[in-house]
Amino acid sequence: MDNLDRKILRIVQRNCQLKAEAIAEEVGLSASAVQRRLRQLRQDRVITSEIAVVDMKEVGGGMTFIAGLEIERDNYDTLQRLRNWAARNDNIQQLFYVTGSVDLIAIITARDVTEYDDIAAQIMRENSQVRRINTNVVLKSIKSGLFVPVPDVEEID
Repeated sequence: MDNLDRKILRIVQRNCQLKAEAIAEEVGLSASAVQRRLRQLRQDRVITSEIAVVDMKEVGGGMTFIAGLEIERDNYDTLQRLRNWAARNDNIQQLFYVTGSVDLIAIITARDVTEYDDIAAQIMRENSQVRRINTNVVLKSIKSGLFVPVPDVEEID
């Protein structure tokens, strides 16, 4: 992947609906060259998804919870079960395997505390190796995003 691909990635992360012509003008290529590069980036799974980000307040609100899950040590079956469960549950926004006082961090959205409590209970019920869930309630979102900084090639070396 060269610096032109990296420039294209920075642009489409901010707005994946931009036309190839607009991207081409910004990076100094033809629209057809940009289209070829985007097609290759998708094929190579550098671009894994193109989604619409929905403002939760605009669709009825909801709350965000940051849940730290403690699991029994060396239980990789539990990790796989939780990964599979999270993939099927739209309330689980993100799931991270981490170091520190907990083993997994889950970003969970729910209509209210009652719905979150049901989700937490389901996690515990379906995954007996989960010992404890430590929950933080998000009071206000300061910044939320999925932008991945894409350095130029010479910055990597």
